[in-house]
Formats: sequence, structure tokens, C-alpha cells
Amino acid sequence: MKKNTALLVVDVQAFMIEHAYQANAFLSRIEKLIDQARDLQIPVVYIRHTEEEGEFKIDTPTWQIHPAIAPLENDPVFNKSACDSFLGTPLQEELQSKGIEQLIVVGFQSEYCIDTTSRRAVSLGYDVTLASDCHSTFDSSVLKAEQIIAHHNQTLSGFRTPSNQIRVVSSDEIFREA
Repeated sequence: MKKNTALLVVDVQAFMIEHAYQANAFLSRIEKLIDQARDLQIPVVYIRHTEEEGEFKIDTPTWQIHPAIAPLENDPVFNKSACDSFLGTPLQEELQSKGIEQLIVVGFQSEYCIDTTSRRAVSLGYDVTLASDCHSTFDSSVLKAEQIIAHHNQTLSGFRTPSNQIRVVSSDEIFREA
């Protein structure tokens, strides 16, 4: 693990936890990763999905980051309105200002925000570690959530540019080298 690493927590909001596949186990694993990151003085950056109406409307209870993993006072929190956590947010500037070269990505939704954010991060020059058991989604009309998660773990594993890639590992392995 590179020293210039940040943990990116994407869309772990109350609504998602109330409805997602294996939400409580998923939340516990993310909480453990956040604790480990803080112990190692790795910055934790939060992304929060925002919409004008519905479950992700600003300041509604379902829009809030889940209290079990709530940001600390100095943790950056960026609101986004697209699947790409970099699009229209100051995320790139924040990471550059901290000299971040590697991201650990966790959160929602596997096939949307996790996929898009991970690929975009690699394209922007970051190495990405995707916690295979710390991203989740919902059943679709075609696939069960478990299948979607497995598919994205397989699809994203090894996604690369000439100089950067996505590595998919379980949350227990992420800080093992640290």
C-alpha cells in the first residue's frame, strides 16, 4: 500500500443502508476499514449522492451519511449528482492537494457509482483498490444484487491504463501490508 492513500466512501447514505443487499454486514466492514484508515492516518473522504427531489434531497434523513460511519469534523464531504464522484465536485483538487496517488473505494452502487468512480480514478492517474466485500447494490429486474456485485468485482479486477489499475481484494486484505 502506498503511503499517499485515501479511503473514498461513496454514497453510504441512510436510504442505501435501509434497502441494500446485506447492508448491515456491509456497513460493519466499512466501519472497520474507516477505523483502520484513521489508525494509519489515512484520509477518509466522503461522497454523498444528491438530487433535487426524493430520497437524496439535501437535508432529508435518507440523504444523510449513515451515522455508524459518519464523517469527523475535518473529513471532506462532497455532494455529487452523477455516478462519477469526480464530475462537478472538488474531489480531484482535494486528492491532489494531499498528494494522494492511491484510492481505496467502498460504497454504493456497484454497477453505477462504484464502477464509474473507480474507472475514472484510474483514468485520472490513481491506483484503485476496490474492497470486494464493501460495495453493494439492489436486485435488478435481470440480476440479483449478489450477481451484480460478483460481476463488477470480476469486471473491474485488472482494469488498467498503461500506468494505473484497479485491484480487487477483500476488506480483510487491504491494510494487511500496512
